[in-house]
Amino acid sequence: MIAGIMNARMYAVTPEVEAGWQTLLSHITAEAGVPLTYLPYPAPQPLEDLWSRRDLGCALMCGFPIALQHAPVIPIAAPIPRASWAAGLPVYRSDLIVRRDASYQTLADTFGARAGWTVQHSQSGFNAFRHHLLDYRTLERPTLYAQMTGNLVTARNILDSVREGRIDIGPLDAYWHLLIARHAPQLTTGIRVLTSTELAPIPAFVASSATSAGEVARLRAAFTSAASRPWFAPLGELLLLDGFAGVTEKAHFAMLLEWDQAAKAAGYDLPA
Repeated sequence: MIAGIMNARMYAVTPEVEAGWQTLLSHITAEAGVPLTYLPYPAPQPLEDLWSRRDLGCALMCGFPIALQHAPVIPIAAPIPRASWAAGLPVYRSDLIVRRDASYQTLADTFGARAGWTVQHSQSGFNAFRHHLLDYRTLERPTLYAQMTGNLVTARNILDSVREGRIDIGPLDAYWHLLIARHAPQLTTGIRVLTSTELAPIPAFVASSATSAGEVARLRAAFTSAASRPWFAPLGELLLLDGFAGVTEKAHFAMLLEWDQAAKAAGYDLPA
């Protein structure tokens, strides 16, 4: 692979956290013997363009577009969040957040209010939310919310929209939520988690399909052994990370397609 790039924008919640990811990826790629250059890629630049680059050597990608084959990539490894709900596995969920001062006590209390989602290829910001809502729909009540705002794009926009009262409830990637609560707590003090969705495979680091099998194997080995290295402990603390699990097949994310198919079969293409 020539002059490859790496990136961790999906969980680069602050400049300090992004610097931590860059340091961690530099250690991993050096150990793998795969020289990559960290490419800053801040929002609102489309992640789809990043994921489609032929020189992509290592970047975080949501599992839903991996399963949908939105870009020609090879899964490498996935983070294991330092959270009780992860239980040592490469999983996450969506926290359905509301304002702390809102009167809602249950999800059903929010029906008839205003909700939002990020992008249609997002697991945490769209597919998980739609899957969770599916059980509440009936023939008599096919639409749950008075207003649904789509294409908010990022988790930060969901957070800000709830905080600032533009929507009443929205889905927030739970690992992203942990990181932002740790490193920018002033942004989360005004919100609370009403409920959370079912656990699902967390976004994984992927490489372009142009990457050689040998490079992918060395990167995967370096990721999965990272937690045992002397440099990992302070980075694991910074990133609320217990380590990485190898991901070798796109089938790892198959359940996300099942959620998508179930919603579409019920005529619930978009959360509503």
